[in-house]
Amino acid sequence: MVPSSDVTTRAGGRHGKPWRAAGAAVVVTLAMIGAGMIGASLQDRPAPRPPQPLAQAGPEVSGPTVTGSNASAPDDGERGDVAAGLDRAAPTTIEIPRIGVHAPVMSLGTNPDGTVQVPPLEQADRAGWYEPGASPGETGNAVIVGHVDSAKLGPAVFFDLGSLVPGDTITVQRADGQPATFRVDSVKSYPKTSFPTELVYGPNDRPGLRVVTCGGQFDEAARSYEDNVVVFATLAA
Repeated sequence: MVPSSDVTTRAGGRHGKPWRAAGAAVVVTLAMIGAGMIGASLQDRPAPRPPQPLAQAGPEVSGPTVTGSNASAPDDGERGDVAAGLDRAAPTTIEIPRIGVHAPVMSLGTNPDGTVQVPPLEQADRAGWYEPGASPGETGNAVIVGHVDSAKLGPAVFFDLGSLVPGDTITVQRADGQPATFRVDSVKSYPKTSFPTELVYGPNDRPGLRVVTCGGQFDEAARSYEDNVVVFATLAA
């Protein structure tokens, strides 16, 4: 766990604007490492183990040393199907056909200590949108998080997230009635101690989506997964 004394500012940033301070990266990392963060609850772990991405144990990177929010996605020159950004609108549902996800999306902010909120464990079948950031379809990185499992419900909304592959699609229905469909660029697993904060919450000059859950080995002593699975996707034309 990152010491709370290292937190110098709250999480923030939206619409692809520059990240406000290096300390914000620490805040987001703290939220990702927390024992209750999108993983098993503090009770017994459900038996099934979630599938892991092909790109397991992503490179050891930290927020302050990562530059270029498109590092995990092809260059624009390789992708002629990148759409222009949409107006801001809150997401209502997320649909991932390949893994059978069709789930409501709640809006999330930050806790009083500045850490990023996550859906309650009793609502582990729902996803959560980080509202201070870009909305899905806007220019910038929209971030949607969800639990992988819980002791009460078993496999949760993003249990199978790690099985996605490049080319898969994710559609986010929006409050304005205009859906945003994203094409997966990559799926990677990172140790929670090396969460790629800038790639997830940092700026982007095109409409991106980051979907985050827990993964890797389950630490029985800490009652938490050791890694985070991150799906990087770009709005398709």
